[in-house]
Amino acid sequence: MASFMDGNPALKGLASDLKRRMDQSVADFQANLASTRTGRASVHMLDQVKVDYYGTHTPITQLAQVSTPEPQLILIAPWDPTILKEVEKAIQASDLGFNPISDGKVVRVPVPPMTEERRREVCKHLNKVLEEHRTAVRNVRRDGNEALKKLTKEKKISEDDEKRAMDEVQKITDAEIRRMEELSHKKEAEVMQV
Repeated sequence: MASFMDGNPALKGLASDLKRRMDQSVADFQANLASTRTGRASVHMLDQVKVDYYGTHTPITQLAQVSTPEPQLILIAPWDPTILKEVEKAIQASDLGFNPISDGKVVRVPVPPMTEERRREVCKHLNKVLEEHRTAVRNVRRDGNEALKKLTKEKKISEDDEKRAMDEVQKITDAEIRRMEELSHKKEAEVMQV
């Protein structure tokens, strides 16, 4: 679909900036979904867990080899064995409900099957995260609309152009939100699957 905003020199940069910012929100939402727990073990479950590594909060994936040798087990092999205790503490402190076990070389994280109640909690959390990201996309839309009003006020675009551009910004917003909702519904189905 040809974009009206891309064809207008005064609006070209604005359209790509809004699209980029909305895509960033969707990408952040996808990262959140990847780390959301389902019934099976996944290396992405620990993406949001940060370890205190000499005063710096560092993601586990930057400090260790993370793998899933079995469907219900995550294996963490730190490159620096002295941080085993910190890795264990970080996992316990996270709200993932895991109980890590260390043998001095690696940390094993058994992933217990999710209870019905836990599945519902995860779905509730997914909806909260979805709403936060919807709001982020709407904020980008608001910024875009304010920029359009300013351009109209400065006589850089006509009122008709402003209206057409606002309609286009709304269409982009709706498409991005719909994309996140579809991703969320797929993830919810995955979480509720026993």
